[in-house]
Amino acid sequence: MGKFAIQVLFFTFFFAFLLLILPTTSQEVENEREFDYERNGEKGPAQWGKMHKEWSVCSNGTMQSPVDLLDQRVEVVSHLGRLSRSYNPANATLKNRGHDIMLEWESGAGTIEINGTEYILKQCHWHSLSEHTIDGRRFALELHMVHESLDGKVAVVGIMYIIGRPDSFLSSLTEHLKSISGTYEEVRSVGIVNPKDIKIGSRKYYRYIGSLTVPPCTENVLWTMIKKVRTVTREQVRLLRVAVHDESDTNARPVQQMNGRSMHLYRPEVDSDD
Repeated sequence: MGKFAIQVLFFTFFFAFLLLILPTTSQEVENEREFDYERNGEKGPAQWGKMHKEWSVCSNGTMQSPVDLLDQRVEVVSHLGRLSRSYNPANATLKNRGHDIMLEWESGAGTIEINGTEYILKQCHWHSLSEHTIDGRRFALELHMVHESLDGKVAVVGIMYIIGRPDSFLSSLTEHLKSISGTYEEVRSVGIVNPKDIKIGSRKYYRYIGSLTVPPCTENVLWTMIKKVRTVTREQVRLLRVAVHDESDTNARPVQQMNGRSMHLYRPEVDSDD
């Protein structure tokens, strides 16, 4: 085999290897100023699928998120098992992505195991109002904990909040959020953050297959929505919104069609929590 042929073969295998190892999660658009949430705007949710060909699934996808967690179509099961979380404290940064605030763990912060697959916790971010609804009801806030497996599969754990007592995890970030509120500082180091401080408080959860809720709306995302709705103060929600630079009063994508997808509600056989 000639030297040139060997070089071609080497680069072919090299690029194939890159495709295997490059993460696919963050398929989320990094500069989210490219789109917004104005219902009838030129860059609003109804237009996302038309703005770039890479975003076409936002319009023509059949497994889109968020959805309404409607009790009438939920199948109650006990075989899914409790969420197996092995989170660790790790260095994190707050990042302003244009329409939301993201807390990103620089090298991951432990894992969650689902169906025998480990997903590394990469980041979390907030939407207000909530994106998912329960029986048509929308809530004040929704947290997304975004995980990725080594082969690029995405799993998101979502928690919804109503107005009430302060959320302790957000309370721990208050000063950092205030420091970037009203400024154009894009990234701020917040030191060690323990994701175990994000309270779930329930073993019950909804499970379905959906998508990213921002462009490019990539599908086959494994969603776990915690059934228990937690509390957050009005000021905490306000702080998350004023810290970003958009002009929308919400950063929640409208509810999408289920299109015949299955929806499970995990409930332990010994029913001891909400």
